[in-house]
Amino acid sequence: ARQSYERMIAMVSLAQAHIARGRRSVFVPTALPDLLARVEVVAPILRGAVAINRGGGDFSRLIMDFRTSDAIRAYVDGAELGRYAHGVVTPDHTIRTKNWPMIAPIADGSDLAGFKDGVVRAVDAFMDRYKKYFVTNDPLFPGKRKMLDPMPRVILVPGLGLFGLGADTSSAMIAADIAENTIQTITDAESIGQFESLSDRDLFEMEYWSLEQAKLGKSQERPLARQIAVITGGAGTIGQAVARKFASAGAEIALFDRDEQVLTVARSIGKHAVGVVCDVTDPSSVADAFDRVTARFGGVDILVSNAGAAWSGRIGQVPMDILRTSFELNFFSHQIVAQKAVSIMETQGTGGCLLFNVSKQAVNPGADFGPYGLPKAALLFLSRQYALDHAASGIRSNAVNADRVRSGLLTPEMIAKRSAARGVSEADYMGGNLLAREVTADDVADAFLAQAMALKTTASVTTVDGGNIAATLR
Repeated sequence: ARQSYERMIAMVSLAQAHIARGRRSVFVPTALPDLLARVEVVAPILRGAVAINRGGGDFSRLIMDFRTSDAIRAYVDGAELGRYAHGVVTPDHTIRTKNWPMIAPIADGSDLAGFKDGVVRAVDAFMDRYKKYFVTNDPLFPGKRKMLDPMPRVILVPGLGLFGLGADTSSAMIAADIAENTIQTITDAESIGQFESLSDRDLFEMEYWSLEQAKLGKSQERPLARQIAVITGGAGTIGQAVARKFASAGAEIALFDRDEQVLTVARSIGKHAVGVVCDVTDPSSVADAFDRVTARFGGVDILVSNAGAAWSGRIGQVPMDILRTSFELNFFSHQIVAQKAVSIMETQGTGGCLLFNVSKQAVNPGADFGPYGLPKAALLFLSRQYALDHAASGIRSNAVNADRVRSGLLTPEMIAKRSAARGVSEADYMGGNLLAREVTADDVADAFLAQAMALKTTASVTTVDGGNIAATLR
């Protein structure tokens, strides 16, 4: 066995040496426009085009993983890309990437509308080709098979690079890895001759062989699978609870926070999460953060607008700068992130979900707490305005109205101050509700998760406060 292994290594070395000696310039480049679109602009267009509409606001989406390099660009920018970009190089690849990639139009940054139209046509053509491939080859083999979903798992974008697609980050990365390996292999083949794929019949037999499909395994998808959730205030107690709850439900997670601790939080969740240092009161910082998310995952489906902080003071005496500062964070920042999220959701064309962390202060103001309650009242109406103005795009907007949750906002110092303002003990203050039960960050996360999954609910407010008649919405 050792001698056979050594002979195989020697043969591979000889083949590599032969390729190196005979290597020539491989791909003649195609003409590219002066302005190429950025990956963060292209990704949501592609992602929306490959989503499958299941009806009732439910879409089967895909997560994306972008790759580029000199070798990838030489390949995807080749004038004969349509000739050589066909087929796989191992049987294992065919079950993970389909047997050919989708070739998108050139990423012309000066004509995004034209690019989007071209992407839609390319997706339709890919689906038609895959369906014809199945219908033609299925009768050639005994037994009955169900056609796999006809969407591509690799997209080549001239002028940009490649995208691997999958049901989650892991499968998208595998598809991208395979695509890179395929590019290297085909490039080597083209350098000394011409790459020629197996026939569609042979590829079909491999792709639909039960033992190959068994490698992928089968499991029921979790409720937020294939969705990308952005959570602001991600380093805080509630933000972390929401992130872990959503990740457990299958979502890919992007955490925003101005505290660099958000990077550690994201790492603790795993490769399905990314942390971004972001000041949500700064539009340019927010734009950069969303660009990172779309470049990493491909788009945005859920926004949990959670960032906030509490300021107090008697409203007739509070300094104006404190009131303005509170409005910047507790109202305007929510508008900044929601506006950016909506623009991405509308580009994708697959709907979406906005979730706002309001407060019982929005409907039941507390003594000396106007600097916090006033912007929260405005935030409640902001959530309803989004529900009204963007329902036609399938975008839902809901709010969670929580109260007295121990967090970075309701600190021990704040608890002491608020209980003193009400003339009660701290324990009575935290359990001061009809059920006499303290509300936790996990309770709030549960409410956000329920709203994220409620595909036919919008303009709703979920109260999580243990029962407070004075804060009941009327």
